[in-house]
Amino acid sequence: MSPIRVAIAGSTGSIGTQTLDVIAAENARVPGSYEVVALAVGSSAVGVIEQARRCSPHLVAIADDAARREVADALPGLEVVADLVEVVGPADVVVNGVVGFAGLGVTIETLRAGKRLALANKESLIAAGPVVQPLRAVPGAELVPVDSEHCALHQCLRSSIHPDREVARLLLTASGGPFRGRSADELAGVTVEAALAHPTWSMGPKITVDSSTLMNKGLEVIEAHELYGTPYDDIDVVVHPQSIVHSMVEFSDGSTIAQLSLPDMRLPIGYALGYPQRIGSPFGRIDWTALSRLDFEAPDRSTFRCLDLAYDAGRVGGTAPAWLSAANEVAVDAFLAGTLRWNEIPDVCVGVMAMHDGATPNTVDDVIEADAQARRIARDLLSKRST
Repeated sequence: MSPIRVAIAGSTGSIGTQTLDVIAAENARVPGSYEVVALAVGSSAVGVIEQARRCSPHLVAIADDAARREVADALPGLEVVADLVEVVGPADVVVNGVVGFAGLGVTIETLRAGKRLALANKESLIAAGPVVQPLRAVPGAELVPVDSEHCALHQCLRSSIHPDREVARLLLTASGGPFRGRSADELAGVTVEAALAHPTWSMGPKITVDSSTLMNKGLEVIEAHELYGTPYDDIDVVVHPQSIVHSMVEFSDGSTIAQLSLPDMRLPIGYALGYPQRIGSPFGRIDWTALSRLDFEAPDRSTFRCLDLAYDAGRVGGTAPAWLSAANEVAVDAFLAGTLRWNEIPDVCVGVMAMHDGATPNTVDDVIEADAQARRIARDLLSKRST
């Protein structure tokens, strides 16, 4: 049996490195199960050189010019290209772990090519939902979510023959991040270090900050709507600090099915790689004798304002989610750079969304322009704050 050929976009990031861990575990269990055929990064030359020497891909894509020359010099004979979407060609499955809007091209090209997309890049689906949705109908195209919550929903929904008629609610769980239970006044002086100290998950800096503001969960609400077509009024968020229950689906008869596992991103990655089968390497196995409690509570929407900002943008539709995603990305970058306070992140988003033009994207260029417009407004707002 031929190996499943995998391309990893964002290979040196958190999702990319854990994808390589899953593939290594599966190949150790059943040699030749997977082949890494392509790697893509933005500018991490040292990291991708090490990965390429270990995995022997056919192709490496690297966006940064200087880093690309460094990779080409270090790996003579390997095809090194500039465009990240070129990783799609040789692959059966493309793992899109690119952070931020830069992942949109990989998402679109994978679906357009009729291949399986293991999607960890929230922004591309959120920002470009109206453009991406038709591509999901391309013969052979599959979109399997990699993040823990939507992977959990994907698994729960498989229990229903007619989910369009039988699903009453989707329930996304949130850990609450590092600041759960703290008031707005207590969070006025949050440091970058504190925001990056997530209590249960190990993730990249941008998504970790998004988790601390609950913007991550808000964007996941939009993503759940895009993935499964569930109305916003039927998507709820519940805080679950243990991060054992990753999401739940409530059905029309009152039954609720939940997916439980330890907080380990290798499980949803493995699920996406192996779908519709399950891989044989166990990640996130629970010791039920040691699990003493599972707590649930409502999110504090007044302190963590980003959650409702995402619901509002999702209900507006059109380019509103793209605007919110872009504004948030600019604000988070400013916070990580030390030029914006943590509790000012939603203020920037509110300021940008107040100027939303109500447009609907019909093409990728429309989405790119919406993203660029929102970023320009966000940067302008930040510059005014600093003067």
